[in-house]
Amino acid sequence: MQVIQILRVKGREVVTLMSDATLSEATRLLARKRIGALMVKDRNGALAGILSERDVVRALAAESVSALARPVSAYMTRDVATCTELDTVEELMEMMTQGRFRHVPVLDGNDQLCGLVSIGDVVKTHIEETTREAASLRQYIAAAG
Repeated sequence: MQVIQILRVKGREVVTLMSDATLSEATRLLARKRIGALMVKDRNGALAGILSERDVVRALAAESVSALARPVSAYMTRDVATCTELDTVEELMEMMTQGRFRHVPVLDGNDQLCGLVSIGDVVKTHIEETTREAASLRQYIAAAG
């Protein structure tokens, strides 16, 4: 199964904010949308980084409440691992496991942000795929027997 099939089910909405937004604004947006990560864009609208709940916790641990007034660009992860719509769920699972991250932005054929996949999306898809395969095998065995 490919990433594009995950996006068909979950949708393509990606919550973004600009790199000069404050950490306080970012935390309010994370809470309001009930999500674990935000995509950060630069002034040209290009993907500049990702800000996760973990980044927020690290910022607060290092600088306490003063971190909330600083821009997200000070705390975001800049070296963002991405995938394409044509990558497989297996490839994505391996990437997320090796990199130890829970969110991967999806880029289209023009390298434009077109979705976001979480580890929850990947696990759900993998379980559904495994369940379908098991049911097919049971049907095949029952028909052959």
